[in-house]
Amino acid sequence: YFILASPTSCLDLHPFVLASMKYSANVSSSRRKARKTHFNATSIVRAKLMSAPLSAELKAKYNVNAMPVRKDDEVSVVRGSYKGREGKIIQCYRRKWVIHIERIIREKANGANVQVGLDPSKVVITKLKLDKDRRAILTRKDSKKSSSKGKGKYTAEEMAEVD
Repeated sequence: YFILASPTSCLDLHPFVLASMKYSANVSSSRRKARKTHFNATSIVRAKLMSAPLSAELKAKYNVNAMPVRKDDEVSVVRGSYKGREGKIIQCYRRKWVIHIERIIREKANGANVQVGLDPSKVVITKLKLDKDRRAILTRKDSKKSSSKGKGKYTAEEMAEVD
């Protein structure tokens, strides 16, 4: 048993008290609740969670690190037994949290060929299928544009327009 001289000295005994503080009171830090939220996520939420990093060339071009994957993106596998293989995404199977890439197949015991599901985080996007919505996402996420202005900062001219 420890006899504490003051109530604040109990923090000295427990170094993890400050490290485990939550940033937002609205978000639970329970592993059980986090897993429940993840696996019960809607298709729209899963689409965003199923993101992949962009290749070095695309990062330099768009100033964006990652994008949600979609059908017809061209990707390169960077992890696992299919590392180094490239191909076009033929299906984003959100229910199973996987993507199917052309020419990445395996043979079943009965001789049938099936697509191999890969986790989107284990691939790198090498060519984007761009449409109106995706261009809007790229301009919104452009890090150079936001850092030049100062993220979240309003200029004097913008404040004058509001008044």
